Amino acid sequence: MEELAASLRGRLIERRRAAAAVAAPGRELVEEVHDLVGEEAALLRAEDRETVAARVLRDTVGLGPLEDLLADPAVEEVMVNGPDRVYVEREGRIAPAGVAFGGEEELRNTIERILAPLGRRIDELSPMVDARLADGSRVNVVIPPLAIDGPTVSIRRFGARRPTPRELVALGTLTGAQRDLLEEAVATRRSVLVSGGTGSGKTTLLNALSSFISPADRVVTIEDAAELRLQQPHVVRLEGRPPSIEGRGEVTIRDLLRNALRMRPDRIVIGEVRGAEALDLLMALNTGHDGALSTLHANSPTDALSRLETLALMAGVGLPHEAIAEQLQRGIDLVVHLQRGRDGARRVTEIAEVVRVAGTTATRSVAEPQAPP
Repeated sequence: MEELAASLRGRLIERRRAAAAVAAPGRELVEEVHDLVGEEAALLRAEDRETVAARVLRDTVGLGPLEDLLADPAVEEVMVNGPDRVYVEREGRIAPAGVAFGGEEELRNTIERILAPLGRRIDELSPMVDARLADGSRVNVVIPPLAIDGPTVSIRRFGARRPTPRELVALGTLTGAQRDLLEEAVATRRSVLVSGGTGSGKTTLLNALSSFISPADRVVTIEDAAELRLQQPHVVRLEGRPPSIEGRGEVTIRDLLRNALRMRPDRIVIGEVRGAEALDLLMALNTGHDGALSTLHANSPTDALSRLETLALMAGVGLPHEAIAEQLQRGIDLVVHLQRGRDGARRVTEIAEVVRVAGTTATRSVAEPQAPP
């Protein structure tokens, strides 16, 4: 059926090109595909003809072999390492997907169909693209010459529904005591930083913690790719923009954060701190904008604070390290650290309070830690 679908897709393309050449009126694609399958595969059973038609449509206007993977709600991430090497992540574990593209050209056509509706393009002059799909999923594409073994695609899924704090307790990500501690911290406007490695569940936990924010608060979210789904009624969502092909029009997280401070926010939620915006965040936290929530890549709460200081120094304004450290001690209240184990389980392994010890920044655990997964 795969061979038949590929053959019929080729004939469909030839027909539509011929019709365009003579300016003939176009027909509905679905109707044309079913007519073509009826003509060329009349001996097949009705259900088989439907299967072939679906595959032709999938490979013509859909995402090819990725369609079935993205339709599976259990798939958390899709990783394409070339036409014949496709992997998926389910429940934190990576395994071969059991599908493949017909070749590099088919993979490139799929990439174009992913990016075209987003208004993005990729070519040899701009061989990397990071974008957000309509459902909030994040897609990253790299093509040759940067990707040596063929085009690579990474799609991180974000379902329409996010786990609540109670559901995270049921999943084992949080303990009941940790949940109660974080609820009190967010409700009393303590600034919380969620740290962890890639795929450890930082954004999921951040989204859950936001449920503790008062419905009366005006919340401004700032992200590179809009992933958060807050339930409060008064939410303003801001999303950064990468530069165009000409290198113009970029809007950074730092730009959005500076603008957000003029929008009368009660709470600021930053999807991830990864650059010089760290300094602007610390300044905001020390000038009346308390109760912020954000995430940061780090190996431990102590490392998270050290990395935040380093990112603040990258702003290049000439502040001494001691001044930034003081802003950090006064601005960040709690660091929540997540880890993902080999079995795919994600757990909060430590909740630490930011303290000052002997003139330096330190952390002190304030909740009974879970064992690393």
